[in-house]
Amino acid sequence: MDGMKKIASIAGVSVSTVSNVLNGRNNVGQATRERVLQICAENGYYPKTLREQTKTEKMKVIVFIFSDFDREFYLKIINGMSDCLTENGYDLIICTNKSSANFMRSSFANGAIVLDSKMSDDYVVSVAKPDFPVVLMDRIITNPLAATKSVIVDNYPVMCDMVQGLVDKGFKRFGFIGGIEYTLDNQERFAGFTDTLAKNNIEFDRKHYFHGNYREKSGYQAAKIMILGNSLPEMLVCANDNMAIGAMRALEENNIRIPEDISVTGFDDSEAAARAGLTTISIPRYEAGYLAAKELLELIEGAVDRKPFKLSATIEWRKTVK
Repeated sequence: MDGMKKIASIAGVSVSTVSNVLNGRNNVGQATRERVLQICAENGYYPKTLREQTKTEKMKVIVFIFSDFDREFYLKIINGMSDCLTENGYDLIICTNKSSANFMRSSFANGAIVLDSKMSDDYVVSVAKPDFPVVLMDRIITNPLAATKSVIVDNYPVMCDMVQGLVDKGFKRFGFIGGIEYTLDNQERFAGFTDTLAKNNIEFDRKHYFHGNYREKSGYQAAKIMILGNSLPEMLVCANDNMAIGAMRALEENNIRIPEDISVTGFDDSEAAARAGLTTISIPRYEAGYLAAKELLELIEGAVDRKPFKLSATIEWRKTVK
């Protein structure tokens, strides 16, 4: 009971509510259920009744590991996963990297979906076995000994299409705010950007490459450095919406008009991007979550196809590009 009391205290709910969630009763709202499960995951807690069940019968449980709870970004992905798993009689446990070791094992769950740049490839390979397959949403692992499959965004072609559209509009001086450099998303998005400029005989000066970490603050700081250097590009391409919105805030604070003085693009198509009128690339996040869950269930059933599933994305032209 002490464990339930702790979880109830952190979640701000009653012990009976925690008990109802952990016992799968349907008299708790979805938002409360997800919050309680998340807190249980973060604190490495699951009750005796669940431990006993793992010994007597195979649970139908999937674990989703994420690196950073950006509610807007993850919520649609989680909704897609939840719908697919519910349709197939599975429960979903959501946790962060710091508590993942408590759940990434076949004695607790049937498999995992990972969207966590902080989790190393070596660790994924060590846990991804036939009785505990893993679907990755942020990278591709080709190790034949690892029971993995990837469901990822096909970043490169859509970035090429957007940059070509910008070149066709007459832009020649480009800047780029990148995300975490070793991530597949950033590598593919930057490659699409530079390859398209090269195809059009437009030289990209690396002094206009600014480093970020996908957070709004890093975009804001990159734009401030750009402004202090007195060398603004005509067109600022950002590797995600959060950094683009941060950059826009810094530009506007310095009376630099968008798009009259500089145009800006993002990547993701968040609700904040739509509100800001940001030209961006739209990722089907709900569908990505649904497909990741579907592919994992097929691996659990013995599917042998490990070829990556690449999702197409589309361009949303809006007012931040003149």
